[in-house]
Amino acid sequence: MSEDRYFKFSNAVLVVPMFVVLTIWLVFLLELRLQVNWSHLGVFPRTLSGLKGIFLSPFIHGSVEHLYNNTIPIAILLGALVYFYKDIYWKVLLWGILISGLVTWAIGRPSYHIGISGMIYVLASFIFFKGIFTKHYRLVALSLVVVFIYGGLLWYIFPIEDGISWEGHLGGFIAGLFLAILMKVRTPPLKKYDWERDDFNEEEDPFLRHFDADGNFIEREEEQNHTEEASVKITYHFKKSSPEEGKD
Repeated sequence: MSEDRYFKFSNAVLVVPMFVVLTIWLVFLLELRLQVNWSHLGVFPRTLSGLKGIFLSPFIHGSVEHLYNNTIPIAILLGALVYFYKDIYWKVLLWGILISGLVTWAIGRPSYHIGISGMIYVLASFIFFKGIFTKHYRLVALSLVVVFIYGGLLWYIFPIEDGISWEGHLGGFIAGLFLAILMKVRTPPLKKYDWERDDFNEEEDPFLRHFDADGNFIEREEEQNHTEEASVKITYHFKKSSPEEGKD
């Protein structure tokens, strides 16, 4: 089956990231417009009231800088997820939010944890590990691109900077790895050439028979004879014209 069946562009590749980006910006603009602070709706570890933040905290940001730093990565990674994993992307999003939020709630410091950066770590972790696990060349290439662009994010799963929820980042990283291991994804079968088969015989291969043991090209006599026999043969047909045909 063609790879286009598995990797096919659709409107969801653009619609899903745009919807998420517009939502988080709209929430922030509403806070400014209404002059309120919804940070208390974030995850507050080990409290019942803090559980609501598992699904609410990704849409709440503390500043324009915080929001801007999360906008581009979430848009790019979401687009990649929907395009390459279109059959399971919504499962990754739902379970990613739940698992990363629960990990943050369980291990976090007693403070409100907000922002969609946890989901960025879910997506980066899932896309990287799933590509490596599937061993499909396109998905492996995507994994390498994620490492090249966002490899520096790995440092922020550790408490190296104040004011950053490293617990949320760590929770997202763990959730992405967990989902990459458990979730099944269909990939197109890789094309297998004749020389990759177990029963391949080099001596019977028409191409390899043109080379000797030292790798030198040799011309086969049977091919020369075949070329001579296949030479073009031209046959002429003569038609005798009547005397009337030669008159003006």
